[in-house]
Amino acid sequence: MDQDNKFEYEEDVIHEVVIVGAGIAGLAAALALKRVGIKSLVLERSSELRAFGTALHIFQNGWRALEVLGVADKLDKTYNDFITNMASVSNTETGSRQYVSSSGVGADSSVTLRIRPIHRKFLMETLAEELPPESIKFLCKLLKMRTEVLKDSSTIYVLYLEDGSVIKAKVVIGCEGVNSVVSQWLGLKPPISSGRSAVRGVGLYPQGHDFQKEHQQFVGNGMKAGFIPISNTEIYWYLNKVSTPQDQEMARVPEMIKSEVMETTKEFPLEYKQVVSHTDLSTLTIAPLLFRVPWNIVFGPSHRDCVTVTGDAFHPMTPDIAQGGCCALEDAVVLARNIANTRHNVSHGIEMYVKERRWRAARLVAASYISGMLGHWKASGMLGSVLESFRNSVFNWILHSKYGSLNYDCGTLPVAANS
Repeated sequence: MDQDNKFEYEEDVIHEVVIVGAGIAGLAAALALKRVGIKSLVLERSSELRAFGTALHIFQNGWRALEVLGVADKLDKTYNDFITNMASVSNTETGSRQYVSSSGVGADSSVTLRIRPIHRKFLMETLAEELPPESIKFLCKLLKMRTEVLKDSSTIYVLYLEDGSVIKAKVVIGCEGVNSVVSQWLGLKPPISSGRSAVRGVGLYPQGHDFQKEHQQFVGNGMKAGFIPISNTEIYWYLNKVSTPQDQEMARVPEMIKSEVMETTKEFPLEYKQVVSHTDLSTLTIAPLLFRVPWNIVFGPSHRDCVTVTGDAFHPMTPDIAQGGCCALEDAVVLARNIANTRHNVSHGIEMYVKERRWRAARLVAASYISGMLGHWKASGMLGSVLESFRNSVFNWILHSKYGSLNYDCGTLPVAANS
């Protein structure tokens, strides 16, 4: 305890709920709790809201969560013109191209596929605007945490921050991403590398572009890439590739990233290279793709009493089926609903949340990893056809299965007790 003497405690303040991390997962969790009448304090390590990545795809399951959170209408006003029900996957080696429309894959018309491309920063700001200004504290990096038993035998959690301050809470929700301190405290095994890295950027067209509202994807030569319009002047693009020792150095030099992508994708279609050539260098990022193995999600310690995790702190996944953000939004609604339904036994509510989420999250992580790896394997002839068929089967399974469906409904929230 001597090391703890350097920290400054808040006097007699015990917060009901502390959320660590003000990304999409943390802000959504705070808003969901607010909707059921529960106040929370959000701790963010940065000096402002900061989005890692430029844009994300919101499928029907994520949009349903945003509707429950009460912000879908605000987002719809900005992005309604860029909703698409068309996606395509082109194999740059074989020349084949598969289309996925609102009627599903192939002849199956039982599934609705709608993709809403949204700026990450705008989504975060929209969520934050629904919260009281004092509910987010910036420059609050969590270093460690411990439990403390009070005189009435109840347990609270003591959070030690980098600036020397200490915050106490009855409930702690870790939403601080793949390097979550809360997930480490719970005992969850760390995410592992997929062996791949993701490059992301935005192509700018000040005079406007003439690309159709379609998510175009390309696989081949051990890579997976794509682009989709997010405004009249912006095209979001990405490239998932095998990691190299030079990635870390490139991350500090945007010009190197762009040059490497142009060289690596020289065999890709002209329209993709054109989008990359229009890239705003300030939007370029490159990062390794990490994921938590599915059995650690299902059987790992993702909750302990009144502590749990959501989003990438719970189930980090590769971006190959664009479900990381959507899954975090689902988490927020399911967590708030279970806590609200067990207000006098929050620990049980958190346990029910984990039981409801772990299988779906694990299957999405597995499907994303498999889809990504199949897209990166080099194969031709009959083997290439088999792999392509298997990849399509995986996507069909995602669309239709109970735990994998992109039409998954996270449910509703109960009416707040004080409303």
